[in-house]
Amino acid sequence: MPLKLYKILLILSAIAVITAVPTFWLTYSQVSPLEVDFLDVGQGDAILIKTPSGQNILIDGGPSSKVLNQLGKNLSFFDKTIDLMVLTHPHDDHVNGLNEVIKRYEIKKIIYTGVAHNAPGYITWLKLVKDKKIPVTIIDRPQTIAFADDCQLKILYPQKSFLNKEVNNLNNTSIVAKLIYGETSFLFTGDSEKETESQLVKTAKTNKSDLLAQVLKVGHHGSDTASTQDFLKAVSPNLAVIEVGKNNQFTHPNERIVNRLERMGIRIFRTDFEGTVRMTSDGKIIKLLKAGKSIMALIETTVLNNSIGLL
Repeated sequence: MPLKLYKILLILSAIAVITAVPTFWLTYSQVSPLEVDFLDVGQGDAILIKTPSGQNILIDGGPSSKVLNQLGKNLSFFDKTIDLMVLTHPHDDHVNGLNEVIKRYEIKKIIYTGVAHNAPGYITWLKLVKDKKIPVTIIDRPQTIAFADDCQLKILYPQKSFLNKEVNNLNNTSIVAKLIYGETSFLFTGDSEKETESQLVKTAKTNKSDLLAQVLKVGHHGSDTASTQDFLKAVSPNLAVIEVGKNNQFTHPNERIVNRLERMGIRIFRTDFEGTVRMTSDGKIIKLLKAGKSIMALIETTVLNNSIGLL
């Protein structure tokens, strides 16, 4: 092969490789699955959502800085952005870890209820939010946050304003939200108890699909103050995740609640047994991951009664 022709082919090959790289990454970013990580932070809640369009959503932060270690394992080293932070309610086992996250990550937006509470962890969080001038939206009614055309977070509760109000039971001010991607859905309940569940069931009578979800984050760490029979029937989940610490002083989860879930044929995963519980969804199938590999196709929505008409 003449030297001149060889050089021309070499240059053309290099150009082809260079132009192929951005095309590959654009294609990859468009087909990325939804990922939901129920983080192992001990006796508390912290849920990381990575949307197909690349946003990071963090729901609660657990009781301590342990959430930072978990975020480090589940986000790339260079990814220091949380696009949306959700504080379901201001108890220590949900808010304390968020203080550490705010100090080390760029937070683009926050939603919470604005309920009054004087615990030091919550006061610190409010000060950090103010000092860093993070945009805040107060949740006082059902609404929808769209991440993409087929991926959205539907806020189901609260259904009234708790802004600056003192409430005896903060658990029942928890934000309850349903994540929908295609035909798959996840219901996050914070520490909601029976009273909130009853209200949600009552509301869902006019639109039964509102509560239906394939995956349920069990309310209040599996306490017997939540997870009523009527609520579980309304949600009709295939899988339940209990975020709970090993040998915790509250003896969560309650044995009666665990038995109730099992009797209803709902498969249970617990962070005190499994560590972080990680799932992905392509909009049709939800898979359980372990060590980055799919070990089980948990749910094929094509065979589920509650896979239709979710939007």
